[in-house]
Amino acid sequence: MNIALPIITFYPRVAVVGLTIFFAVTLVGCASPPNWIPTSGPSRTQLEDSMASPPTNDIQIVEVNEAVARRLLAAKKQLQFSETLGNAGQAPYLVGLGDVIEVTLWEAPPAALFGGAVLDPRVSPATTRATTLPEQMVSANGTINVPFAGQIQAAGLSLQQIEADVTKRLKDKANQPQVLVRTIRNNSANVTVVGEVANSTRMPLTAKGERLLDALAAAGGVRQPVNKMTLQVSRSGQVQAMALDAIIRDPKQNIVLQPGDVITSFFQPLSFTVLGATGKNEEINFEAQGISIAQALARAGGLQDVRADARGVFLFRFESPDVLDLPVKPVLTPEGKVPVVYRLNLKDPASFFVAQSFPVQNRDVLYVSNASGAELQKFLNILTSSIYTISTVVNSTR
Repeated sequence: MNIALPIITFYPRVAVVGLTIFFAVTLVGCASPPNWIPTSGPSRTQLEDSMASPPTNDIQIVEVNEAVARRLLAAKKQLQFSETLGNAGQAPYLVGLGDVIEVTLWEAPPAALFGGAVLDPRVSPATTRATTLPEQMVSANGTINVPFAGQIQAAGLSLQQIEADVTKRLKDKANQPQVLVRTIRNNSANVTVVGEVANSTRMPLTAKGERLLDALAAAGGVRQPVNKMTLQVSRSGQVQAMALDAIIRDPKQNIVLQPGDVITSFFQPLSFTVLGATGKNEEINFEAQGISIAQALARAGGLQDVRADARGVFLFRFESPDVLDLPVKPVLTPEGKVPVVYRLNLKDPASFFVAQSFPVQNRDVLYVSNASGAELQKFLNILTSSIYTISTVVNSTR
């Protein structure tokens, strides 16, 4: 005969209290809460134990301190535009395919070759005659056509070189010929500006030597706050990016543009993912100048006071092997990176100073583990709900 039901029937309050104490003591005596209790991820002890045992011993655990933060900051130094793209002056303008140019011809009187041309009102008709040929676009094979001179190579030459070639060809046909060639539309020496700007545009380059911020101004400026923008320059297969406010602060980074440059404006192009016992779990964007782990935690809403284990703040990253002096030879990923877990103990007041300088990188995962007390509270809530249900059923049978 089952005697449990009569005991619960006649002493329901004693039974409820006894069951609560029994299960609570059982949970406290365990090394970790039961696996069936819902959680946002592993606890601090579970994570540390799993990292220290196979098959995950290839993952490096690094305690965050001032020395580590300084080393990461030194490695994070970005190359500047003045270092990678150079700061050379504007290259001489050369006619390119698709440019529209105009050729004007003069010959001294008595004009023989172009004698029937319309007189240029700016000069004396008694001295010279001018003929302005129709505008023409440089063909796909790089040439233009000049009457009595034939096909003239134009692409890849300066205006002065084209003038000299036409003059040479007309020397024995026209009377003291003079030639002026000018560009009507520059379709080859341009830069392209796209992205988070007011108006995407193609800006022609001139002999003035336009710079990076000139192109940005020609596009109407950026559409977001300057301190959250990144400018990327693509040139001859090389791609380099810098924060816009850093370019504004340092005039050397306002580089001279070259034909074919593509300038892309990005709004907060980097991001990290935050999980665990924080105010919100999501992917959070940040700007190119970077943020610290303290700023990252603040943007995630901080640690939840009722859940978070302040000793269990972890940052997961694929790190370059030459950044840290690891005691064990690391196992590299196919991309040549090392899986590293940085551990930060916010119970230590000194760690808040370190957190202000520890840099967060693109695609980092920031995880804050639950405190053991939070897991106990979850279990007690489940237990209390279950015992309350049993008590209600028992009382209803009396």
